Amino acid sequence: MTRRVIAGCCALLIGSAVLVAQGGGRRPGSPPGDASLQIGGKWIDITYGRPLKRGRNVFPPGADYAKITHTDGATVWRAGANVSTRLKNEAPLVINGKTVAPGEYSLFIDVKSPGDWTFIVSNYAAAPRYDPNSTNKDALWGSFGYTPDKDVVRAAMKVETLPFAVEELTWSFVDVTNDGGRIAIMWDKTMASVPFKVGM
Repeated sequence: MTRRVIAGCCALLIGSAVLVAQGGGRRPGSPPGDASLQIGGKWIDITYGRPLKRGRNVFPPGADYAKITHTDGATVWRAGANVSTRLKNEAPLVINGKTVAPGEYSLFIDVKSPGDWTFIVSNYAAAPRYDPNSTNKDALWGSFGYTPDKDVVRAAMKVETLPFAVEELTWSFVDVTNDGGRIAIMWDKTMASVPFKVGM
């Protein structure tokens, strides 16, 4: 009897391990994502949370257009989910005529209307968790508490309608050449992008 119980427990543990290894465990509602680019031996990385569309009209027409991007009173969009969207660049980037020195930054987007999106590179650090009582004003969870005083660059984005719907929010590098390209975000049937050059 004891051997059967031990054998049964072992089988249950092995089965659970196999399920977890195969992705059968609990999955996050907004899984982590990353976009990477290498130009001239230097890396540019964007890390972010990937909310899913889940049948929603993400950018509906009218007064609710930017509602999903400005949750819980945030003044700008974290352009992802959970922890703040982060940019890490080993090379200087020139965006809207300004140089973003090599380093790590938070990315935000100010979404005002279907044709008025502003890309923001900020010196805010990313807080590891949401704490409304935090006294650290240099790190944010998402975009809660954002103010423009730490902005490094603000740039108008080109907003386009895609011929298909993107289920999971996606950052990407598009139209890449030897010295630059566009940083793009896609979700639902919308893509917004901003051009950049790799500085010297």
